[in-house]
Amino acid sequence: MKAATGRGVVGFPTVSARWQAGGVTEIDAKTDALVPAWLTVPDIAEMLGVEVTRVRQLIKEGQLIAVRRGENRALHIPAAFIDEDKVVKGLVGTLTLLRDDGFTAEEMLEWLFTPDPSLPGTPAQALTENRGTEVKRRAQALAV
Repeated sequence: MKAATGRGVVGFPTVSARWQAGGVTEIDAKTDALVPAWLTVPDIAEMLGVEVTRVRQLIKEGQLIAVRRGENRALHIPAAFIDEDKVVKGLVGTLTLLRDDGFTAEEMLEWLFTPDPSLPGTPAQALTENRGTEVKRRAQALAV
């Protein structure tokens, strides 16, 4: 796993006033600091056994959230989104629910990586522990 500094989110076909040309926007330092570990797109491609272009497609389709980080502003994805050789079970559905609730990519990252005492842990941790149903219930409740 590689950690880096820098900011910017890409992906998600939602439209927001914060989006800039090319699907890149800045995230705040608080949200950036919530995510404990990041992987690059080539790292994810290797782990999933796919081409880099397929990972970029997953980002474009909103199945993953990517952030521009580091001096060279390379794309990074939260490591918690990958479980060995696949996308974490329940992540795509959770991202869809959050997007449908009107969340921006930055807000999704903040929600996924902010501790929730009722889970316990973060929603991202609960997804990696195969507790996706609990996470989706909480995401659905946000719309009410």
